[in-house]
Amino acid sequence: MAQTQARRGRAAAPAAQDGRRPRWRPIGVTLLVLALLAAATWVLLGSRLLVVRQVEVSGTELVRHDRLVAAAGVRLGLPLARLDTDEVRARVQRIREVESATVRRVWPGTVRIEVRERVPLVAVERAGRFWQIDRFGVTVTESAQRPAALPVLNVAAPRPGDPATDAALRVVQELPERLARRLTTVDAPSPESVTLRLAAADGAGPLTVVWGPPGRAEEKSRLVEALRRTPAGRSARTIDVSSPEVVTTR
Repeated sequence: MAQTQARRGRAAAPAAQDGRRPRWRPIGVTLLVLALLAAATWVLLGSRLLVVRQVEVSGTELVRHDRLVAAAGVRLGLPLARLDTDEVRARVQRIREVESATVRRVWPGTVRIEVRERVPLVAVERAGRFWQIDRFGVTVTESAQRPAALPVLNVAAPRPGDPATDAALRVVQELPERLARRLTTVDAPSPESVTLRLAAADGAGPLTVVWGPPGRAEEKSRLVEALRRTPAGRSARTIDVSSPEVVTTR
């Protein structure tokens, strides 16, 4: 009887030991995971392995490379993981020639800035110089000579948010290419009174088109072209399509 109990005691001892082992294993795994996380954090944030080594820029024609990099303010040697891409993008988009930008980390050590520049749509003459503005009314650049490829906008207060400026820019954007390439001047005394001046073409002389407010661009352009194919339309100097239901010529 005593021998049987002794054997049971010896048999129970390994079972007790086996029961203790699983309690130590999670602790060991946890310590290993913490060590790996600490090492990864050090590599990302504290070491010199993954830091900013270069800044790449694409999409620029109006903005000089060195000017954009300076405005971005990306510090070489900064751990790439610590780079605030939103902050860099905001700084780049403060450049007047930049419409939008994206900033990305390219591991192991590159910051890539992709820029979409503003596109001049019209020119505005002020104080003997020509200021080129984009579709939002923002000034992109300026020059002493009139840009040959851009129509001139005549408006009282050319600026973003000005109703007459916004209406004129919308009309220019809506114009079909066949009329846009002949456009020389846009007058906008008010948002409802946009007037276009077109260069001579197809044996007909220059033409003034009273366009009116933005909208119905295709309909208005078809009316202008249909009239220009008639004898009365070819001799007309002004066509008024501001109200397409009642078109007049003079």
